[in-house]
Amino acid sequence: MIGVFDSGVGGMTVARAIEQVLPEYRLVYFGDLARTPYGSKSPQAICRYSLENSEFLLKKGARIIVIACNSAASVATEEIRRHFPVPVFEVITPAVDAAVNGSISGRIGVIGTRATVGSGIYEQLIRARRGDAAVFSQPCPLLVPLVEEGWLQRRETKMILRRYLAPLRDHQVDTLVLGCTHYPILKELIRRRVGKKTAIVDSSAAVARAIRSHLDADPALAATLQRDGENCYYVSDVTPAASQIASMIFGRSVPLQKVD
Repeated sequence: MIGVFDSGVGGMTVARAIEQVLPEYRLVYFGDLARTPYGSKSPQAICRYSLENSEFLLKKGARIIVIACNSAASVATEEIRRHFPVPVFEVITPAVDAAVNGSISGRIGVIGTRATVGSGIYEQLIRARRGDAAVFSQPCPLLVPLVEEGWLQRRETKMILRRYLAPLRDHQVDTLVLGCTHYPILKELIRRRVGKKTAIVDSSAAVARAIRSHLDADPALAATLQRDGENCYYVSDVTPAASQIASMIFGRSVPLQKVD
């Protein structure tokens, strides 16, 4: 199975993309709703949660780990690779590649949690690929809780988005990286407030394509992945908003199984 974890329901945007790009393989998802958001936690806590999440997925039959949480990807990717002898994919590198390849002016904005922005990983990777890039990062700590609460069209959410995105508009970025898998759920609200001429980068499809390329090049690994049965979606807590958002992302009812 392909194992995917996130701090909550946002990573289901990645799971949905994997379903579309690799429909023949089964996946297992874990959303850590009981401990969300990760972005306000220390790097040590995020690493511990990420190792626990990865171990859970492996016990459920995962042969590949996908870190669908930018906060976890920014601080825990190498730790997971050291602990578990399986391929590990993360959402940051595909987003960086898309932003660098797509930006004309080189003025690139990044929004993310405090942990992701504080890590500096996006700036580091963007400048490594394009030395003349000007990167403007904006932490948006309130967006994950708003998404997890289902406040997608609330006036408060729109006001907070306008406040967060105003500096990026002032910097005239031509590309904006959604540095959290919760943010694509707010993509249209973000587009209207950052400016229609600004390209928005969502890494979900890029991650799925990277997994496809890896499996095409490694048929032995592909042969170990489960192809029959149903995809499984586990969470550490169940809320009405989580079930509603999951159904919105997938366009169907998604049964969420609670685990400790």
